[in-house]
Amino acid sequence: MEINRRLFTLGLGSAVAWPALGGLTTAAYAQSPVMGGTLRIILSEPVGLVSAVSSQGPIAQISPKIFDGLVEYDLDMNPQPQMATSVEMSDDAQTMTVVLREGLTWHDGEPITSADVAFSAMEVWSQFHPRGRSTYAALTEVETPDELTAIFKFSKPSAFVMNALNASEAQVVPKHIYEGTDILTNPNNLAPVGSGPFKFVEWQQGEYILLEKNENYWKEDEPYLDQIVVLLIADSASRAIAFEAQEVEAAGAIPVSLADARRLEELPFIEIPESGYEAYGNNNFMEVNVRREYLADPKVRQAILHALDREAMVKNVYFEFGKVATGPVPSTISTYYTADVPTYEFDTEKAISLLEEAGFTPDGSGVRLNLTLDPLPYGPIYPTVAASIKQQLAVVGIEVTIRSADAATYYQRVYGEGNDFDLTITGASALTDPTIGVQRFFWSKNIIAGVPFSNASGYADPEMDEILESAAAEPDPAKRIELFHKFQVKAATDLPILPINDMPYFAVKNTRLQNSEVSPYGFGGSFSTAYLAE
Repeated sequence: MEINRRLFTLGLGSAVAWPALGGLTTAAYAQSPVMGGTLRIILSEPVGLVSAVSSQGPIAQISPKIFDGLVEYDLDMNPQPQMATSVEMSDDAQTMTVVLREGLTWHDGEPITSADVAFSAMEVWSQFHPRGRSTYAALTEVETPDELTAIFKFSKPSAFVMNALNASEAQVVPKHIYEGTDILTNPNNLAPVGSGPFKFVEWQQGEYILLEKNENYWKEDEPYLDQIVVLLIADSASRAIAFEAQEVEAAGAIPVSLADARRLEELPFIEIPESGYEAYGNNNFMEVNVRREYLADPKVRQAILHALDREAMVKNVYFEFGKVATGPVPSTISTYYTADVPTYEFDTEKAISLLEEAGFTPDGSGVRLNLTLDPLPYGPIYPTVAASIKQQLAVVGIEVTIRSADAATYYQRVYGEGNDFDLTITGASALTDPTIGVQRFFWSKNIIAGVPFSNASGYADPEMDEILESAAAEPDPAKRIELFHKFQVKAATDLPILPINDMPYFAVKNTRLQNSEVSPYGFGGSFSTAYLAE
């Protein structure tokens, strides 16, 4: 097939039973689907294409198009069949039985079996996925009584796992390609053999990634599109121009500057969908490397928060997208959220007093402390927020050096051996349950070199570990909520992570693109039912 190369230079919570697995039908579509065509979407350059080993944002947007999960979810978080036709959790929430559909094959033609599921769960998700290490912490084994049945055994009640079975959280990978290899450096991470509606074809670094229709996909007549061309455009202004010129159809996860988003949504052919990211619970925050002697004192971390006018940042930097965050659980995750936590109002005098108490007095230039700040290199928002933070901290005598970098350098600095950073400004998804999306940043057992979006701060506290592990194993919904409230209080007291803004994800799309928001993971869905209207 020929491709357009012109732009290439540019909670179920604690429930232990599900409703019957259903399915989305074309009757729900706005019009009859159009078959064929090439969809052009924009993405920042990922470091790989396999979500099973990374929760990196760009990977989470493209990987579920190449790989199926055990299930997908509709906009109400009801499970829909994907690789599995049946998933059942036992009454004690310690045994989960998954039954695969018959006839599934990998893109190389090899059959998909329960052995792939068992291998993925035991050797990949629970070992290398930043959230999976928490989600599957109590997983002891996966039995495979036949080629289609996988029986997950947990040492503790783990009902929340039922909310983490989609392609980003439970992405089954081919055992025959990964077994006996270094999982994190396996070539399949860059040129994957998947199971989903689109097959990987080509990756031209810095230019594009090409996916083509999987003619042998299990869903009859799907996918509707012939191709997806992923344009790797990092510059926000170039992205906005491409949307205005109608040379691209879509991009997700805050793809343009917030100012451009407000401007683009006024164009008649541009839409910012109101649905499609319900499951993420995204927030922005600063990771603090508490291993550093000069950041180990909580008074310094408190001072940094007091020095930041976060209300003004929401208004002037975030263009009133989102609201000031109070802790690691965003207010959008209403089941578990509490605002009854220690708070840090904007007060530069208080910030200076805390720095003085911590022993940081100004030198001849008025500088008390020199820190580096690494913004997450995805889109314009994080560098813009970093510039605001730098300006505000200078008022209290903290001199900040902003270190801009590509994704690979950023991940090596923050999550690699040595954790060579002071502060970051970043964002992550809390998802539908704190055990799945938030625990990873505060749990001492998730301090693991080389795994992005894990516990980079180096924060290790036995009391916090006990709270998190108790919440993960607690089958009573009310008690889980109580434990997560306690977690938020301690997180806001110890401050290994500084909350900035509960910042919801959003997508920008041309109105030609139809049926792209069929899951609460938005552009992290499979796009098997997406099509381009004529």
